Amino acid sequence: GNYGYRRITFELRNRGFVVNQKKVQRLMKLLGLSSQIRRKRKHSSYQGEVGKKADNLSDQGWQYQHQYYHQFLEDKGTQPSMSRKGNRPDNGMMGSFFGILKSEIFYGYEKTFHSLEQLEQAIVDYIDYYN
Repeated sequence: GNYGYRRITFELRNRGFVVNQKKVQRLMKLLGLSSQIRRKRKHSSYQGEVGKKADNLSDQGWQYQHQYYHQFLEDKGTQPSMSRKGNRPDNGMMGSFFGILKSEIFYGYEKTFHSLEQLEQAIVDYIDYYN
């Protein structure tokens, strides 16, 4: 359910098969195969203090607002730096990538990972595949 006919066609071509996109689409329909459409969700962010824009950007998600995170950075001799509030294009490409990664290897597969190491390896393998 992760791949639609376009991605399957692309993957088949990568593996040396000569195949038409419409043929893959017809075969998928015939076999009852379809991809799950990733739902768009409304952007939400921490509503507290507004960060300052700097060269080294992170978003203003709740996890970056915690004192523990700020203490960790301070212990490492690093200052926090945030993108402008509500400005998703600052890290849009990474946000999109992580959304795709989660929908393709995590959501619906959570129980298949029996350890953190298995999940980490799956992420490494996916990034290698994605690149």
